[in-house]
Amino acid sequence: MGFNLEDFARRLIAETLFYDEEYEALGNLSLVDVEGARERFVASYSPEDGIFVIEEGTDWEEYEPGDADDIGYALAVDSTEHGTYESPEEAAEALLELAKAHNLAPSITLLFEEDDAG
Repeated sequence: MGFNLEDFARRLIAETLFYDEEYEALGNLSLVDVEGARERFVASYSPEDGIFVIEEGTDWEEYEPGDADDIGYALAVDSTEHGTYESPEEAAEALLELAKAHNLAPSITLLFEEDDAG
């Protein structure tokens, strides 16, 4: 079997959507509209529900290119649920289709749950 770029991308996306219970670390994948400079879709695992969720941005933070803490695009501050998935592979397939359909670029973020004691 030869190299398949879509399978390669799908596997990378699926492995990005992880949850590490010991460190309470969560892999988050955003699909970014580079032209519009804003986060279009956000995907992550929901430990409380045991499912993978993709949300579509509906409102965004104020963004000015060139800010010192600039990540290169406006983060979504409000969203609606686009879909839920039982496995990271199902979510990865949906994300790959969304990226192709809307010409979106990936952005990966590692999140840690905050310690409430203190």
